[in-house]
Amino acid sequence: MPYYYEYELIQSAFILVKDLFKLKKGEEFVITADTESDSKVVDSVASAAFLIGAKPIVIWIPSPLGVGKEADLMIPLKTLTSLFKEADAWVEFNNKWLLYSTPWEIALKENRKLRHMCLVGMNTDMMVRCIGRVNYELLNKFQAKVVELTKKAENMHVTTPAGTDIFFKNDPNLPITYESGYADTPGSHFMIGQIGWAPIYESIEGLIVFDGSLSPPIGLLRNPIKLYVKKGKIERIEGGMEATIFESWLRSLNDENMFLLAHVCYGFHPNAILSGNILEDERVWGCIEWGIGSVDPGTLPPNGRQAKSHCDGICLNASVWLDDIQLLDKGKVIHPELIELAKMLGKA
Repeated sequence: MPYYYEYELIQSAFILVKDLFKLKKGEEFVITADTESDSKVVDSVASAAFLIGAKPIVIWIPSPLGVGKEADLMIPLKTLTSLFKEADAWVEFNNKWLLYSTPWEIALKENRKLRHMCLVGMNTDMMVRCIGRVNYELLNKFQAKVVELTKKAENMHVTTPAGTDIFFKNDPNLPITYESGYADTPGSHFMIGQIGWAPIYESIEGLIVFDGSLSPPIGLLRNPIKLYVKKGKIERIEGGMEATIFESWLRSLNDENMFLLAHVCYGFHPNAILSGNILEDERVWGCIEWGIGSVDPGTLPPNGRQAKSHCDGICLNASVWLDDIQLLDKGKVIHPELIELAKMLGKA
């Protein structure tokens, strides 16, 4: 008897390596995993890469206690850096992400050909739903339209049923990018279904309420966490025990930049569900995700912003206004230029 989604997983693995990475014969392909990773996903992707003629290498490491630079002291820093500096392509299935870590940072600067995709914590179910069962052409058409509309907005306002009420301005000189799902060009790439950018930080004012998940240090939230924000900085955190855990974690890093907002994102993956895995959570349809801490150079050219770590929190069922035009109402697309595309994606 086949294991759960065995056939579908193999199909999804081929879509990843052949269509999304466009791996070529002879290319050297690094797959990283940690002791929290789904071995079936890792093995299926390595097999698919080998079958199309690429040269996969799978690296398993003990799961670090933190992510990004917070993981530096717990990972084989020199070995990983050497691998990434020479590889043609790299996918990370490790649950604790190496994105924003020192090896990632050095690799992107020194290996100009590297195609990297961050698929942290990918499991069999998510691989099938969110990689294999996607209409990439239609979803990218939808995302491109959202970017076009958002770029025109100077002022933005976001609310949620949980209490989020936040205002900010956009900088027309900063990029607004969407994740196409492809990793066929140099640089870092992510799963399809997310649109992100850096607002004018000093303009961010109001209340952000995370009611979906927050990673790190928690995952799925049982109680909302309230962030009172002034000029792009978290001034106060309120809530129950989870809010206390979050604030303690931020302060333990001894880095004032960990109290600064990093980016804002829309979630628009029609198959994403709230699962506790931030890779999927931040793509739940109609959510708004806020990043905190470090900022990558792609979001804030040319150098980004350094911090000891990075975390992402989810605000579900967002209502969004672009200047005076409403884009979303409690997570539902209502903009007239997007309604038909949303219906075609099964999100009427």
